[in-house]
Amino acid sequence: MTQRQGTRGPGLAMMLLFWVLFMGLGGWWATSWLEQRLNPNANLNQVAEGEPLRLKRGPGGHFVAPGSINGTPVTFLVDTGATRVALPGDLAARLSLPDLGSAWFHTANGRAQGTLTRLDSVTLGGLSATRVDGSISPGMEGETALLGMSFLGRFDIAIRGDILELQARGSSSPRADAAPHKEIQQ
Repeated sequence: MTQRQGTRGPGLAMMLLFWVLFMGLGGWWATSWLEQRLNPNANLNQVAEGEPLRLKRGPGGHFVAPGSINGTPVTFLVDTGATRVALPGDLAARLSLPDLGSAWFHTANGRAQGTLTRLDSVTLGGLSATRVDGSISPGMEGETALLGMSFLGRFDIAIRGDILELQARGSSSPRADAAPHKEIQQ
């Protein structure tokens, strides 16, 4: 009986290790799958010069994509109804954005007071713009910024079905040997 109990320990440990690895890998796979489903643009690629940036509509009906403000990674929600790039107060504080004075804004939730700011650079999938007008909205929560027309208006925009295309104005047809897209100044 003593010898039998001695061989039971390693077998039990191997079975436990198998289930821990199985559950860990299963959880990792499920999380990756769910993230890709909720944000189909999570792994957005850089576009070549002259080539349009294509965003897929998410399950909530919105276009959400990663980008950067002043070199810091952020998540954008494309909002063609927003005049400026709008940021929640916490995100603006983390980015140390300048306060250019207060203003009243007309939002989907009514009138709200916020702060005007200027973004040195905004980048989305290789499309970049400098000196972009922004606003800090204390009523916004979370870490997602609204990508408004102060950025989007510098590009040609087309929505076809569940695809939003952004392309630099005056771009020629895509070339296979194109270099990465250059910054656009305004």
